[in-house]
Amino acid sequence: MPGDNAAKALIDTLNGLLADYFALYLKTKNYHWHVKGPQFHDLHLLFDTQATELFALTDVIAERVRKNGGRTLTSISSIGGHTVIADDDSADVNAMAMVAALRDDNAALVTRIRAAKAAATEAGDNATEGMADDWTDQAQQRVWFLSSILG
Repeated sequence: MPGDNAAKALIDTLNGLLADYFALYLKTKNYHWHVKGPQFHDLHLLFDTQATELFALTDVIAERVRKNGGRTLTSISSIGGHTVIADDDSADVNAMAMVAALRDDNAALVTRIRAAKAAATEAGDNATEGMADDWTDQAQQRVWFLSSILG
């Protein structure tokens, strides 16, 4: 692992972001599996699309950690210890409450991505810095879609 503080801060920030992506992926899949109501079909498909998008970035983020000389998360407890995304173990959440929760979680993700970009800038990691712009755009699109459902 790199010895300087900026590199360590970047690795820590990326691992937090990685944990958030895993946690939000699982929460989104939970909602995909358990959504009910008049908008079932549309929400079921939307949640699946968003979960797929989230999961696809987990490997990319983990590889940024490794390319910066760090170690990635190793377990479910490691994910739980690094994420800011709240669990939802319920299988009986109102569909619009699901949408609102995912909107808020994706908005929080935008904040965490921006922190990762700032940490990448500080560490001189222009590759992560550039990727963070795409990650931000994807998260903002999810927020927009979910917000539009809520009206």
